[in-house]
Amino acid sequence: MSQTKRKILVTNALPYANGPIHLGHMLGYVQADIWVRFQKLRGHECHYMCADDAHGTPIMLKAQQLGIKPEQMIADMQQAHEADFADFHVNFDHYYSTHSPENRELAETIYTRLRDAGHIKTKTIEQLFDPEKSMFLPDRFVKGTCPECGADDQYGDNCDVCGATYAPTELKNPRSVVSGATPELRESEHYFFDLPAFEDMLKAWTRSGSLQDEMANKLNEWFEQGLQRWDISRDAPYFGFEIPDAPGKYFYVWLDAPIGYMSSFKHYCDSTGLANWDDFWQPNSDAEVYHIIGKDIIYFHSLFWPAMLKGADFRQPTNVWAHGFITVNGTKMSKSKGTFIMARTYLDHLNPEYLRYYYAAKLTNRIDDLDLNLTDFAQRVNADLVGKVINIASRCAGFIQKKFNGKLSADVADSALLEDFQKAQDSIATAYEQREFAKAMREIMALADRANQYIADKEPWQLIKQEGAEQEVHDICSLGIHLFRILMVYLTPVVPELAERVQAFLNDRFTWASAQQVLTNHAINPFKALMQRIDMKDIEAMIDASKEQQPATSEAAVATNKHLSEEPIADTIDFDSFAKVDLRVARIANAEHVEGADKLLKLTLDLGGETRQVFAGIKSAYQPEKLIGQLTVMVANLAPRKMRFGVSEGMVLAAGPGGEEIYILNPHNGAEPGMRVM
Repeated sequence: MSQTKRKILVTNALPYANGPIHLGHMLGYVQADIWVRFQKLRGHECHYMCADDAHGTPIMLKAQQLGIKPEQMIADMQQAHEADFADFHVNFDHYYSTHSPENRELAETIYTRLRDAGHIKTKTIEQLFDPEKSMFLPDRFVKGTCPECGADDQYGDNCDVCGATYAPTELKNPRSVVSGATPELRESEHYFFDLPAFEDMLKAWTRSGSLQDEMANKLNEWFEQGLQRWDISRDAPYFGFEIPDAPGKYFYVWLDAPIGYMSSFKHYCDSTGLANWDDFWQPNSDAEVYHIIGKDIIYFHSLFWPAMLKGADFRQPTNVWAHGFITVNGTKMSKSKGTFIMARTYLDHLNPEYLRYYYAAKLTNRIDDLDLNLTDFAQRVNADLVGKVINIASRCAGFIQKKFNGKLSADVADSALLEDFQKAQDSIATAYEQREFAKAMREIMALADRANQYIADKEPWQLIKQEGAEQEVHDICSLGIHLFRILMVYLTPVVPELAERVQAFLNDRFTWASAQQVLTNHAINPFKALMQRIDMKDIEAMIDASKEQQPATSEAAVATNKHLSEEPIADTIDFDSFAKVDLRVARIANAEHVEGADKLLKLTLDLGGETRQVFAGIKSAYQPEKLIGQLTVMVANLAPRKMRFGVSEGMVLAAGPGGEEIYILNPHNGAEPGMRVM
């Protein structure tokens, strides 16, 4: 692998400034931090930037609810975000805010360049308007009845129940989430970025290796559907930057949010002088720019963002890398189950490097969801970091201190084994470079197994009892320390705080090249415990601390059941009307994700010889593999409905308010597929 010094800029998706960081967020930041630390350990010039995404209607409304100015709210949230990241050892070179002079300047520069080049268009559109709050309503600030399936309390852009997508103006019985008022339809002139003008450029860029294959394939679907002009303006009142030539119009948050990558780096360059901003962002730049994001924001980063940069005469990113979502114990993070875990709650109970290692042990360069199985989490960390790696040092260090005055020997006992550990460096470096962290961890732990087996075979604790064997024991234990040291060099990007303690123990400073060096006649310090095992009691305490407080059950509570109060029982129907509904027991023969659908799973239901395909809005609550084989109840005579992802031939029955709290109905044992429910 080339050792030419590289110039690298790495950014993470910007956390939104209206809420705290949780463990789902942390996946992308840990992934990026590991990659950045690896590059720096190898001696490359690598700058790591981030910022709070601080604009938009939700920020404005939440500040109003809190009775403070938006500026105060985002400042407080930024302080909390930075503390969480620092305590997870996510080592940004600079952390900033999109509500900054640099971001305003760059947003206006990009906009005016696009405008002057003819890439900004205007159009009068109709929007829902809250007459009480005197504001136009974003899609997610309107709720009503789904125009497709009739489900109540659905957002203005898509239905959680049937998966339909629509405009907020298509909702039945719409209401403002802000005030509860019935919205009015009003006209407003909006500003649009002419994205279709960049279609050829985007097709070439997305197939140039700048994206993962899964991302490029997904974008191809959007190209086939046809690119649309992008609405980049919002009407006052709005917390953001006013468009220079359009009083009362503001840049939509998604226009200035990615510009935050540039503005954070600009503030860093201007205030430190450690890099030249132009060297990284001009069209002819030979620097590398990487964005590491969640899969939910691919559209913005791989279509709008590179097209905006191209139209404004800036360079495009070298790569945009997306990662999947986090589930906990096989299901979506749940507040009621205590698995919707905030970063700070985790930090109150557990060592952050446990999570860093577990994420690394499961991360690949693909866009796969990652499951944080808390039992496996404890077992893997305890077995790998404590039971394998640290165990090597603890078995050897005592002999070095007590028998050999705390000095490593002038020789090692098995140079071939040492060379094998050193030769593994290229393979491990390649895995790190390609973000195949799980592969790197497997190789490192396989080496740790070999080191432990070597010590177990040599039995220095027995050998030391033999007369004249002191030098052999010295060489064996010194080799054990050398092998431990090499493993810790390889693990430094993942567990940097542990690596700092190890360097203090070894009287050493690590670089990536340290793995090729041998410390002979070298004094080390007395060994102290480097990491404690995870105690499941701490995990249980973290879960308890994360659970929503549930009210005590009482007769009064039953009488005011929230489910009945929020959704009263419907009007009565006669028996003949009910008898028309054919409910059948069905076995879930298969369940799978639906590409491009955020809420849906595709179920193949076996009715006892006849199968039906049903799309169910239960993805937020279930992993598909957990459903296969279960019995459930379906509406078997519902007219087939053509949906965006295919034809749905029925409906499964489920209860719950939505989100992660959805519960499909399961018949008791003895029920068989095809039986009618009466």
